[in-house]
Amino acid sequence: MIRSMTGFGRGKSQADGREFLVEIKTVNHRYCDIYIKLPRQISFLEEKVREVVGKSVSRGKVDVFISYDDFSEESKNILIDEGLARTYIKSVEHLRDKYGLKDDISVSLIAKFPDILKVEKSEQDEDKIWGLLSEALSHALDALINMRQVEGEGLRNDLLERADVIEKVVQEISIRAPEVVKEYKCKLENRIKEILEQQVIDENRMAMEVAIFADRCNIDEELVRLGSHINQLRQTLNNTQSDQPVGRKLDFLLQEMNREINTIGSKANDLSITQNVVEIKSELEKIREQIQNIE
Repeated sequence: MIRSMTGFGRGKSQADGREFLVEIKTVNHRYCDIYIKLPRQISFLEEKVREVVGKSVSRGKVDVFISYDDFSEESKNILIDEGLARTYIKSVEHLRDKYGLKDDISVSLIAKFPDILKVEKSEQDEDKIWGLLSEALSHALDALINMRQVEGEGLRNDLLERADVIEKVVQEISIRAPEVVKEYKCKLENRIKEILEQQVIDENRMAMEVAIFADRCNIDEELVRLGSHINQLRQTLNNTQSDQPVGRKLDFLLQEMNREINTIGSKANDLSITQNVVEIKSELEKIREQIQNIE
């Protein structure tokens, strides 16, 4: 299965006054680089999130954004600082007695003084919180993977089309290659005749020169290996049974194809084949750009 490294997924879950929203964005990267941003009160779950994401995404730069709202009744406690309250009450009573003030000390009055009542967040139930978060995370990952697969299918079709173009040009080179030696023999023969100004030439010497040239510009092995690499490229792209990442394998095949076509270009000694080589290298460069975004 071909997957793009570019994708986005969003997942949401809620229960008992708690709500999670998870957003995951991925772009191409040589390795798997996971960045997680989550609220401080659930930072203890970061490693679990990283582990789950790492099992679903093997390559790419991954940004995970998690928001968490907790409106549950058990999430907060009210603490009363009774010692501070007694001090406030004594101070108010002292002012009342000293200045003959009206005695209107009430609960609402005392509660208004700073730090009498404090809101404290309760201990988080890790299993319950993780269960809810993992649900949202799972939805986000499913959406992300689906998008990456859709993108990957588009990349796969494009690469297969380019492989067809390259194979067609390779066939043109294969047809042209034998003609290069024949043309060289004719050119060499005519040149020798012009130099010697006679029709009789040493056929053995001629055959030797042609044989040397033919050996020097022989590209049969390179064409065979290039054809093999094209077949492997197709097989890798068409293997829908495996979920293993194929980006690095495709990158290696591309390097080998570039190596073979460069050798063909240096040995061909023919304008037509050189033009074919340029065309193939152009297609390989386009393939290279596409492969950079495959997981």
